[in-house]
Amino acid sequence: MSVARTTEIVAGSPDGFKAAMKAGIARATKTLDNVTGAWIQDQELVIDNGKIKEYRVRMKVTFVLKD
Repeated sequence: MSVARTTEIVAGSPDGFKAAMKAGIARATKTLDNVTGAWIQDQELVIDNGKIKEYRVRMKVTFVLKD
């Protein structure tokens, strides 16, 4: 029987939401073993002088705990 845990991560990129998602997953897998999935909970924009400065995603990352 497996036991999984979920943690929340916020990641950003100036290049779009897809790039922010990839950055978040890349960072999560550096620290967490057995990452099995992610759920994008929210998307945000950082605006500066009327222009998009950064795309941010808030995601929940699921990983399986070792026995």
